[in-house]
Amino acid sequence: MAIAVVSIPKASAQIPIVPFLQSPSGISSDADSRIVSGWIYLDGYQVFQIAATKTNLSERSRNIQQNLNQIHQNYLRLPEPENNVETQTINGLPVIYVNGQYLMTVTTEDARLRRQEPVVSAMEIREQLKTALQRSSRERTTVILIKQAQIAGGIALLIIVLSGGVYYFQRRSKEHSKHPILPIADNAQQLTTQLNKQQDRDIQEVKKILFQLTQYGIWGGGIVFILGLFPYTRVFQLGILSAAQIPVRLGVVILGIYVATRFTYALIDRFTSTLISSGILLNSEASRRMELRVSTFSGVSKSIITGIWLGIGILLALISLGIDIVPLLAGAGLIGVALSLASQSLIKDAINGFLVIVEDQYALGDVIVVGDVGGLVENLNLRITQLRDAEGRLITIPNSEIKVVANLSSRWSRADLTIPVAYQNNIDDALHLLKQVASEMNHDPHWKRLILAPPEVLGIDNFGDRGLMIRVWIKTLPLKQWDVGREFRRRLKIAFDHAGFAIPVPQQGIWLNEGQLLHSEVNGKSE
Repeated sequence: MAIAVVSIPKASAQIPIVPFLQSPSGISSDADSRIVSGWIYLDGYQVFQIAATKTNLSERSRNIQQNLNQIHQNYLRLPEPENNVETQTINGLPVIYVNGQYLMTVTTEDARLRRQEPVVSAMEIREQLKTALQRSSRERTTVILIKQAQIAGGIALLIIVLSGGVYYFQRRSKEHSKHPILPIADNAQQLTTQLNKQQDRDIQEVKKILFQLTQYGIWGGGIVFILGLFPYTRVFQLGILSAAQIPVRLGVVILGIYVATRFTYALIDRFTSTLISSGILLNSEASRRMELRVSTFSGVSKSIITGIWLGIGILLALISLGIDIVPLLAGAGLIGVALSLASQSLIKDAINGFLVIVEDQYALGDVIVVGDVGGLVENLNLRITQLRDAEGRLITIPNSEIKVVANLSSRWSRADLTIPVAYQNNIDDALHLLKQVASEMNHDPHWKRLILAPPEVLGIDNFGDRGLMIRVWIKTLPLKQWDVGREFRRRLKIAFDHAGFAIPVPQQGIWLNEGQLLHSEVNGKSE
């Protein structure tokens, strides 16, 4: 609460100043009759404290504040302001008058607040009033106003300089934000680059927000400070501080949680990229599998961290608003038990999803088959797995429904080819031609990096209606079995054409004995 001056109406003087002012604090029991305290202000400065019961404090504080406001206005209208503060004893209690105008009665609660006698408390309040009125008159002199105006000009210049410096550092930060390319293996370069970009994006987002808030803080804080230099504008400073109390508290909590979350994201990406670039994971087939798991671990860990920080943020926001969170936590525990009983399927999803990630059953980028559906894993979290099939459909599967899963791209893959050869072809020549094509493809520089082991021509696997079925296995990098299989078939077709091997077609043999043939001819003539 503040005292309005000169042309400001009395109603506008009742503005609470926060966060610099203390809210009424209890000094006895928690009932409505407990004694609480509050401040009386003049020109935005604390003058003295009063005490009353919780139900009466607001009315008593308002009456005293209005009386002091009227006294202050009359005091400033005088050609030569008089500072005559006196006390009188009425009904055993001291009563304070200022320039002949009634201000307040010092009660036993006021005295008990200061741990003094009522008369001693009245004398202390009288001295505080004299000091406050003298300060109010002195602040309105021409010399002081000119001095304050000079200070305001210097602060305005400082605001401009600081704002320009923040803008300069923001530009410099953007120029030096690029990560150098580390000398690591080619098969991890792309992944590391992606992680570094994510890390840069998180850090740059945090820097952008912090720089913007710093600019707002410089300009807003500077303007509010300048408003507080003059007694005529201090009422606006108090109003801004009063209105901004709750938004500022919540804003600080939200900003802190946001920055903490983004920095945690950056630390996760930094740790992962450092682990990959160190070469620890790049010396075996497990390293290739780890590359596929990186994005899975990163996404799931970021989701968990987001949930944790969000919960902490909600608790901090409640604390900043003065809400006792202990009963809320107790109630949240009971609600959690009830929800856990009502949502057992969600718990099963989370447990199964956790086991999928820990046991590395599959990861983002794998191709899996679950029951009658299959496709590329596009999204994986603790609750669901989302697949994209060959027709582009997005299939969502709850993790608790995944009992048996076939991973087609875990660590390595295999092109399992069945090559039909016509019965009239020489089978030994056909087997030799298949081995030759497989060997040439294995030595091709482009395809050699995709093939992990020499292709295996297993031999005749079956006698089919189209010809002899020859089985060929080619071990490849994950998800490369289809590319390798298509290229092998293309090369084999060219080799068959050069060797004159015919492509087999479905064949069916029909045998008729002489009796059936003769009976058929007789029936034909009779007809």
